[in-house]
Amino acid sequence: MPSRDSAQSLGTNQSAVLASEQAYLDLAFSFLDEARIRDQENLRRVMLQDDPDPQARVEREVEYHRLQANLDRYRTAEIGLVFGRIDIEDDNPDNPVSATGSGSGVDKRYIGRMGLSDADDDYRTIIMDWRADGARPFYLATTAQPEGVSLRRHLRTRGRTVRAVDDEWLDSPAPGAEQSGEGIGAGVGGESVLREVLGSARTGHMRGIVETIQREQDLIIRDSTRGTLVVQGGPGTGKTAVALHRVAWLLYTYRDQLAKTGVLIIGPNTTFLDYISRVLPSLGETGVVLTTIGDLYPGVRASSRLEPLVTQEVKGSAEMVNILKEAVRAYQALPDADIEFRFDNIPVTITARDVKASRTKARRTRKPHNAGRAIFREHMLELLAAQLAGRIGADPLGGENLLSTTDIADLRDELSDDPQVSEILDELWPVLEPEAVLEELLRDADAIAAAAYEYDDTTHAAILRRDDWPEGEFSEADAPLLDELAELLGPVHAAEVDSEEWEARVSEAQDALDTLSSSASQDLDDGFDAEILSAYDVIDAEALAERHRERDMRSTADRAAEDRTWAYGHVIVDEAQELSAMAWRMIRRRSPNGWMTLVGDVAQTGSPAGAEAWGDVLEPVVGTRWRLHELTVNYRTPQEVMDLAATLLPHIAPDLEAPRSIRSVGRTPVFLPSLADAKSHLDRVSEEGRLWAIIAPSARLDWVREQVDVLWGAAEAAAAGEASTAAAAPRVYDISQAKGLEFDEVIVVCPDEIAGASPQGLQDLYVALTRATQGLTVVQEEPLYWLDMG
Repeated sequence: MPSRDSAQSLGTNQSAVLASEQAYLDLAFSFLDEARIRDQENLRRVMLQDDPDPQARVEREVEYHRLQANLDRYRTAEIGLVFGRIDIEDDNPDNPVSATGSGSGVDKRYIGRMGLSDADDDYRTIIMDWRADGARPFYLATTAQPEGVSLRRHLRTRGRTVRAVDDEWLDSPAPGAEQSGEGIGAGVGGESVLREVLGSARTGHMRGIVETIQREQDLIIRDSTRGTLVVQGGPGTGKTAVALHRVAWLLYTYRDQLAKTGVLIIGPNTTFLDYISRVLPSLGETGVVLTTIGDLYPGVRASSRLEPLVTQEVKGSAEMVNILKEAVRAYQALPDADIEFRFDNIPVTITARDVKASRTKARRTRKPHNAGRAIFREHMLELLAAQLAGRIGADPLGGENLLSTTDIADLRDELSDDPQVSEILDELWPVLEPEAVLEELLRDADAIAAAAYEYDDTTHAAILRRDDWPEGEFSEADAPLLDELAELLGPVHAAEVDSEEWEARVSEAQDALDTLSSSASQDLDDGFDAEILSAYDVIDAEALAERHRERDMRSTADRAAEDRTWAYGHVIVDEAQELSAMAWRMIRRRSPNGWMTLVGDVAQTGSPAGAEAWGDVLEPVVGTRWRLHELTVNYRTPQEVMDLAATLLPHIAPDLEAPRSIRSVGRTPVFLPSLADAKSHLDRVSEEGRLWAIIAPSARLDWVREQVDVLWGAAEAAAAGEASTAAAAPRVYDISQAKGLEFDEVIVVCPDEIAGASPQGLQDLYVALTRATQGLTVVQEEPLYWLDMG
């Protein structure tokens, strides 16, 4: 960066550069405004349409959603519409903008959040979407590998004004192109822009990194692997940001496919989802489903209550598949004694042998329980009809049965319609729903003992629900179990209901066609035979019914979120190391093609059912169809903080190296005995507007929050309506809530308790220590044992 004196001496060039870029930014915004006005007018016309034709209604809804999506993109792209430019060698005469005239061989490509072109000038590119192939050199070019780029320019804007420019010359600067002026500097890989972003205060929501994507990140974002991509990265390496920008790139590159199938993003908790919620909209993408594992099963929201670690581990193990299968089979039990009843005053007996034969036939189909029920019922009715026929149609003289095949079929139909028979068969093979089955299993020690007969008492006790747990409430670990049960049970009568409704529609359509056909005029006044074109000649009953079928006008994301069987085009999993074997089975059903991006760090695994090595958890899910990328640069955590956290790595992940921090803040972590001392320290060193957080053991959350209310006066300030004072108090999290988040200042309370709270306690502590972007304060009265571990 040149000095202020040198900048003033070259003020003319400075003004020219900024004025030139301001003029281009004005041009870009003029095209954006034109596009917005055009689509607003088109949307107004679409909303005025009132065509009753079903096809026209569908087309209207499609166009409405398209225009709304465009307007959303225009609005979000306003912030940082253009953020970069590259001057690149390119002999193509159709280049976006020539640096010195047509045929010069050098292009000026302006890079932005969305693409804009001039339709009146053969669609000449005004702004190149950052995801386009032509924009890629902006992220990949280095002095060693310039990719044909001579100049990379970062434009820093505020609203619609260019406030500064940073130039990087990747070959010798052009004559008279010395870096000059206030706000015009030089760096390597956008370092000056990157450092400004990293040093700014956190806001509580993740920023996009579209302006500062680094080479190793770009290689992952644009990886065209159609299998499973694993991104391993330590704290602060930008794993989440890379995953989100990869979503945007995938939606840009494979729009036609993913617009129909959707993208699913799974995060560790709802706080994290709120934290990342603004990134994709800022990139012009909103059609994705964001959820946690606990909320992935439609219709069930995971409880915030915590279960014991042993319960989480047992419920997350693959052994639960066998236990759930046995729990379902228990509903297909044989009667303890014969079941006797009278049908039209004729005695009928259902024996255990009959039930077993029908059950065996149903089970051999390997259909889900509810689908197998129809087979069981059909076979039982055949046996009962044969029994009745034997009694009713027996020949007194010992000959063949007097009932015909048709008579026996009629008996079977009568039995099927008899309420008493239906009630008995429903008891022998009931219709089951996942929620009811799991609720009954978790609360019944005998049912658990029967389903988990191969496992020990510790396993039985871990599965059994606590008495104080509210009825009908499920934990995060229960969601994969519900999903597994849904697979084992199948839908409840869904196929029959849909089929009946559809047949009714076809019947109505057939009646309409018959009416049209019978009323067709046959009068001919020319004396010659003619071909009469009737309704039957142009449409049949099914086609007519299809035209009047009610269309689902919801977006792809809305339909996918409510459909348990939806197969997503791509799945992103953040903090993937936390997932259990049962959770992986749940995710795999959402991604039958295995096209997934998984980001995480096995050194940060806090779940007892989580991963110690990627291969161990992925082999049962995708076999060998996965590829590993590693991120090695820490952009978030200062070197001073990372040095402290890295002392844990030999004990939690000896094969991993700490990511290399690219910055230092000149402040080593501070160790203090109390929160009061921590507040005094932060009052001295913190800048206004910084985002603070306290991370504490789960068992101490209430106590810490009480201390915060006293020390920061949050409760009194909130009661008095003093929002600014209340907002200044740090938020309090435990490890599960802080996963994936970052804050300017972090206070870690009672780190020894965090480390000792679970078998993964040191991993949890590693996470807590690496959330800070500026300063770390550790609060504990006793000496820290983990600093002296051998």
